[in-house]
Amino acid sequence: MWRRGRIIAGLAVLPVLVMLLHAHIPNRTGNFGSLTETFLPWTGLAVPLLAAFALARRSATALVALTLPAVIWLALFGRTLTDKREDGGDLIVASHNVNNDNPDPTGTARALIASGADVVGLEELTASAVPIYEKALAGAYKYHAIRGTVGLWSKYPMSGTRSVGIVEWSRALRSTVQTPRGPVAVFVAHLPSVRVNLDAGFTADQRDASARLLAEALRDDPVSKAILVGDFNGTANDRALAPVTSQMRSAQGAAGDGFGFSWPAAFPMARIDQILVRGVEPVSSWTLPATGSDHLPVAASVDY
Repeated sequence: MWRRGRIIAGLAVLPVLVMLLHAHIPNRTGNFGSLTETFLPWTGLAVPLLAAFALARRSATALVALTLPAVIWLALFGRTLTDKREDGGDLIVASHNVNNDNPDPTGTARALIASGADVVGLEELTASAVPIYEKALAGAYKYHAIRGTVGLWSKYPMSGTRSVGIVEWSRALRSTVQTPRGPVAVFVAHLPSVRVNLDAGFTADQRDASARLLAEALRDDPVSKAILVGDFNGTANDRALAPVTSQMRSAQGAAGDGFGFSWPAAFPMARIDQILVRGVEPVSSWTLPATGSDHLPVAASVDY
């Protein structure tokens, strides 16, 4: 029994190496380090898969070997699985990449209103869909601003709204929302898309450059309390987004339940839609039901 399954035991070393050494996987060619970090939580699937083979082989050696990747995965992600949500919150924020091919923008808008959000950031707006969203959201949100393909809707007055230059066209904005408890800088951003292919790997240079520019805007903003929402086309684990994520806290990480995967909506595998905060305290974070988009909306409540 102890001699069986040595190959399975050897394979158990692979997820251990990935989880422990992912930060050392180089990004120079194909951005494979970022690609690995984007889907890092899924390395845990190796444990039950290999355990099934070990049981089939009746291999005690393999089963013992699998305790190591299981323990390491729990050390990395175990806290993520706990429900850290609490009731209440001074402000509810939602974000949604509505998808430029969304067949039902009116229904999508109604779903966002039903979330109870005080502030809503939308990404991937098209010129034809903007009037539909403006009409559908007008009754719930008195104030709004649109810059290029992103927009911000708020129940509270907005000022100092401007585009944030992260790419040649407008995919980010910031505005000061005058909440009942003081001003909060709200940023909405849609970082450029990435591509995964066999020849080039994880093509993300433009996204990474945009993240650095967004990080500069966040760092230089004069308002101490800030909320950043949007589609980052990357997870909080992705080292390329560290210029942004190192400045702010993930609402999902601090006050969510589980990983909060948001994409693709049909079978979510990664949380690339983020709500990050600075100077405010996350109370709860969650994903909203699917709309006509290929992304799930995300929401969070905060105290400040």
